[in-house]
Amino acid sequence: MKIIYAPKFKKKLKHLPQETREKFYKQAEYLLHDLRHSSLRAKKYDETNDIWQARVNGGMRFYFTIEGDTYHLLNIKKHPK
Repeated sequence: MKIIYAPKFKKKLKHLPQETREKFYKQAEYLLHDLRHSSLRAKKYDETNDIWQARVNGGMRFYFTIEGDTYHLLNIKKHPK
């Protein structure tokens, strides 16, 4: 598997605190090796558009699609509570 970052994703990631970015990159490694890794808590977010959601930390989520052997990262944002 591989990851492709949407421009919007890269822009938002760049503006996050370093600690959050580091946590995201750790989670991205888990994603590359196992979509079902327990710390990701990955699930379908939008069935119609085939968008998935995964956890960065308690308050942050990232959103992606899966096409073949590629994860397309679309957005990263605070999780509404």
